[in-house]
Amino acid sequence: WNFPLLIGMWKVMPALAAGCSIVIKPSETTPLTLLRVAELASEAGVPDGVFNVVTGSGAVCGAALTNHPHIAKVSFTGSTATGKQIARAAADRLMGVTLELGGKNPAIVLKDADPAWVIEGLMTGSFLNQGQVC
Repeated sequence: WNFPLLIGMWKVMPALAAGCSIVIKPSETTPLTLLRVAELASEAGVPDGVFNVVTGSGAVCGAALTNHPHIAKVSFTGSTATGKQIARAAADRLMGVTLELGGKNPAIVLKDADPAWVIEGLMTGSFLNQGQVC
């Protein structure tokens, strides 16, 4: 939910570039962003059925997508608990899966780093979006 356009496009664009059709289920709290992107894709000439958006509860829609026989790969950004459920379902189907879960991101500062640059970067990274960045 914290970067609905950016995170969605990180997942959608490589799949489309590889010639895949996609189904994306955005966060329930930010569905309009990707619905608009789907409209723009259609206006740009992307054929019907290539860029698909499903909205609704993750527990219902996410589970249905993860277990659908025509879904070959799932890419998920979100909670560790949900990621574990997806990993179990993917393992049962031998389906491809990419999980980005509950990130903890260390900062490694080398001796020759510019302190002003490091501090600015750490502050931005720590407090961007009120620190609620996955």
